[in-house]
Parts: sequence; C-alpha cells; structure tokens
Amino acid sequence: MEEEIATFTDVLLSLLDSQRPSVPVQDVVVAIQCRRAESSIHLKALDGPSTVLLDETVTKATEWCRGVRSLHILTFSGSCTVALKFGDAAAWGAFDRLLTDVCGRNDALSAFSVRTEETSAKQYFQFYGYLSQQQNMMLDFVRTATYQKAFLQNSIDFRDKVVIDVGAGSGILSFFAVQAGARHVYAIEASSIANQCQALVKGNNLSDKITVIAGKVEEVSLPEQADMLISEPMGYMLVNERMLETYMHARKWLKPDGLMFPTEGILYAAPFTDDTLYMEQYSKAYFWSQNCFHGVDLSCLSHGAVEEYFRQPIVVLITTQARLIARRLTA
Repeated sequence: MEEEIATFTDVLLSLLDSQRPSVPVQDVVVAIQCRRAESSIHLKALDGPSTVLLDETVTKATEWCRGVRSLHILTFSGSCTVALKFGDAAAWGAFDRLLTDVCGRNDALSAFSVRTEETSAKQYFQFYGYLSQQQNMMLDFVRTATYQKAFLQNSIDFRDKVVIDVGAGSGILSFFAVQAGARHVYAIEASSIANQCQALVKGNNLSDKITVIAGKVEEVSLPEQADMLISEPMGYMLVNERMLETYMHARKWLKPDGLMFPTEGILYAAPFTDDTLYMEQYSKAYFWSQNCFHGVDLSCLSHGAVEEYFRQPIVVLITTQARLIARRLTA
C-alpha cells in the first residue's frame, strides 16, 4: 500500500538519456510527487494537474547519484536517465533522504559514471597519463600560444579571480592563468598526470597559487565557487572524447556572473568529393571480398566491412577543389 509522503514543486526535469517518447527532450519545470511503499518510492513528474511526464518506481536497484547545486541524477530500467534540480537546498535534502532510505547510500556513482563505460574511461585516462602525450599537445604551438595570448590579453578578467582548470593535464593553462593575474587556480585532473602537474607546480614555486586536485570533475569537491572556468575541451569535430560535457558540468562551481574560456565552438561543414580517398577507404575492406581465403568464402561479410570503414571518421586535408559548399555551424 502506497502512502503519499511528499510533493516537491519547482523541480527542473532534464532528460540525459531515454528511449521513451513521454519524457520531454526540453528541460521543463515540474512537480515531483512521491508515494512511499514498504521498500520503494513511486515517483511521478507532473506538468500541471493531469499531465504525467515521468512515472517510475525507485527501488534499491535504482542507480542514482548526487550533484552539486541541488541536483540528483537517476537511471531507471528501460534506458531512462534524468536529472532533477530542486529549487532549494531543503527540498533537495528531503528528497536525498528519501532516496537514501530506500536505496542506501550511493556515493560511488557520479554523472561521469552514468554516461561513460568503465573500460573506455580507463583507456582514456591511461592515454592522457603519459608525458609524451602531454608533450605532443604542449608542442602544438598554435594551440598553446593562442591560449596564453588570450589569457594575457584579457588579464582584466583574470586579475584577483578564482579559476578552475577543467582537465588540467600538465597544468599549462593553470600557469597561464597565474601569469594573467589569477588569485588562485584549482587544477582538476583525473589521469595519473596529476602527479606530474603537482611536481611542476612545486618546481615553479606556485603551491600558494595553484592547487592540484586529482579526480574527476563530476566527483571531486572544491572549497569555494569560481569566477572563471578554463579548459581545452575540444576533440575532433569538437565533441569527440566528450570532454565538452565535463566542461559544462563544471559550471556547477561557477558564480552567476562567472566567465568561461573558451565560450564558443565553431564547426565548419562542407560536402566534398574525392575519388582517390573513396577508393583508399573502399580498398581497406577488400580483404572481406575474398571467396577463397584458405578455403573459406568471406564475401558474405563484404558489405558490412565497407559500411564499417565508411562510418569511421577520417582526419585528412581536403583541397578547396574537392569542396562543394561550405556552411558554418556554431555550438
């Protein structure tokens, strides 16, 4: 038998991942109605008196995590992950106690863990833990010099400010922020390169200016809010590696009038034709066209192999002669 125990109003419902058409794609302010059974909570998200956007049961098996600034993230069965942002800390605390009573404590699951497969995360952080990889990025003169120039030419935005370096790596952006006049920088880095970053801070006598925090942005805690976020979050095609999501997540520490460096990403898209490149990709799948590979016919897999190769991104220089049309996309 269910008993209504609480209704929380002015809750922002955000869809993170769902295959259900009833869950809105756009963020929407709802009322969360909770009914308690013996070992579960029946949870409804109401948009108005009669429109039910979410109707779920929270049990001990439900995955959930706490966020900062009155946020909870829940994953229900059937591929539905939502974020609930409460209007005030008291409501957030009351809802948190309900979840804890039913599910038990769940401090291990973070927003990063919700969206990232564990093996993929380990490989990613291992890759960026090598000094050689940090060296490759630092030796990208255009990238490194552009960041330093941008910070120094906008030193008025950095002067006496608290800065968070999201995914600090070697800490080079943290050093640039100090050069621009930052009062203090929190350099957050989840890979093992955080140890080398700490050594650089100590070696440059900046321990009073830069604090290295080893851990994921989604899981660590900071002692204060920040005036500015800095990061180098761009992957191939801007969104590859999903660092942008971590950069956006770090806004939980940003003051209402805080700044972000960078603030805008621009993609330029242009269809093109290149017969040579096409044949190069097509030939990679030729192996699967063989009808007598040690006496085995592989050709039934040929079509799938071609599709697989052409789904993969290619990083290559395209001549202007191959380009058909250009269009600017802003994110």
